[in-house]
Amino acid sequence: MTLDIKLKSFEALTTQELYDILQLRSEVFVVEQDCVYQDIDGKDQKAWHVLGFKGDKLVAYTRIFKPGIYFEESSIGRVVVKKNERKHQYGNQIMVFSIETIKTHFRESVIKISAQYYLKTFYTNLGFKAVGETYLEDGIPHIAMFHRF
Repeated sequence: MTLDIKLKSFEALTTQELYDILQLRSEVFVVEQDCVYQDIDGKDQKAWHVLGFKGDKLVAYTRIFKPGIYFEESSIGRVVVKKNERKHQYGNQIMVFSIETIKTHFRESVIKISAQYYLKTFYTNLGFKAVGETYLEDGIPHIAMFHRF
């Protein structure tokens, strides 16, 4: 099944969409990964939000940034898919959409992500290349990865 993917600025999000985004991020990053961290980091207002719907339910999400906001390069973060929906390849769909959006809408040629290390193969299959050593971010091993067009 193909996701219905929407791209929205922070100001264009409905209250319900924002609630659903924060609920999904908390469900996965805080509860499932058992990681206490400050998800609401003041950057959502500067991000573009990529929402992946299955019917009327938010099941996948990323936020994307123009260069200079999160990293020097454009970036993708908070990549998340609802646990019981991961078997449908929605992570791949939402990432391809996010990458294409940066390429076509931002007209950028480099994307930097801070990837959870256990997802390195997932991102490599999307064209990202790992750079440098692993590091801890909120107690979870991460690695910097770059995608160049």
